[in-house]
Amino acid sequence: MSSNHARRRLLTVAAVTATAVLTLTACSGNPVTGDDGDDASPAAAENEEAADPVKLTPNVRDGAKGVKVDKVVEVSAAGGSIDKVSMFAGTDAPKNQVEGELNGNETAWQASGSLEPGKTYKVVMQGQNADGDAVTERSSFTTQALTLDQQTYASIAPLDGATVGVAMPIIVTFDIPVQDKASIERKLEVESEPKVEGTWSWISDTEVHFRPKEYWPAGSKVTVNANVNSVKAGPNLWGQEDNSATFTVGDAVESVVNVSGHKMTVKVNGKVARTLPITTGKAGFETRAGTKVIMEKYDVKRMDAATTGISEDDPEYYDIPDVQYAMRVTYTGEFIHAAPWSVGSQGAANVSHGCTGLSTADALWYYNRSNIGDPVKFINSPRTLEDGNGWTDWDESYQEFKQGSALS
Repeated sequence: MSSNHARRRLLTVAAVTATAVLTLTACSGNPVTGDDGDDASPAAAENEEAADPVKLTPNVRDGAKGVKVDKVVEVSAAGGSIDKVSMFAGTDAPKNQVEGELNGNETAWQASGSLEPGKTYKVVMQGQNADGDAVTERSSFTTQALTLDQQTYASIAPLDGATVGVAMPIIVTFDIPVQDKASIERKLEVESEPKVEGTWSWISDTEVHFRPKEYWPAGSKVTVNANVNSVKAGPNLWGQEDNSATFTVGDAVESVVNVSGHKMTVKVNGKVARTLPITTGKAGFETRAGTKVIMEKYDVKRMDAATTGISEDDPEYYDIPDVQYAMRVTYTGEFIHAAPWSVGSQGAANVSHGCTGLSTADALWYYNRSNIGDPVKFINSPRTLEDGNGWTDWDESYQEFKQGSALS
């Protein structure tokens, strides 16, 4: 073999060897440049973008003034979730807190408490994005100022802690007339043990009653909640404060006054306790027929005929300063009371000016067993009871009474 041929062969082998080395190098990767997957993770991590911060937005703009007190404050989250919302007026004290609730996926919060007029509220919103990065945002606003003429207060009867009769209506009275009755009625709640069916019925723009379908069961415990604070009650009118009362129903004392029969039958818890001789209104002063409810009780009551429209120069005028055991059943002056001056007529004739008279002993017996809210049904009289002349809620059917509801 010539030297030239041998040289060409060596070059060929070298070239093949170099190609093989390059091929192996390409397959195994370059440790200097870090082309394989494991060594590339730091660079890839640098290329991933961090999640945007969660955006927490209240539905009342920061710094807003004159916010309506019936505004329901809400907070929404975009790009994450809500951890907590604290909302308060003035200092962060429990009495100033406005309660609220998160929705199921924690992307929205809604206040369940109401706003007060002329207050500055602070809202502290806490949330986090998908990466768990926490954010706290703050906002504040001021509510509208209201005069007393722009607020209506709800009083409740019976009073808290009272014991009443089985026919006692719940009476909520407003000091300024309500025009948006439906909105107010939706915020009136009655809870009883045992539970009963019942309805509200508006007597006037300032008075609404609740009665059960049947008389309250004896021994019932009843709670009334008038959650009307900041509720729209009419044009430029809102509820002033929430109010509540809990009362107990006593024994079932139910009476029937037979006007023409001159007797009064009293049942206690379903059993006849006594039948009492009575006198009622004479001709021209007939006692009204209908189902009445005892509204007031007096150990001693002055009875002046002038309050019923009888003038002092009228032969029928009277003024008795010390009538005992008087129980009012109408606004126009009908009472059940002791009438010792008419004992001779009791059980035999009607000689009163419309009241139901008993002997002093019988009146005391009945007075001691009766409660405000006891029903008294008057029968066999030619004169009928006017609607609203007293608590006449039981003098109509349940369906008739229910028609007075703003939600019926």
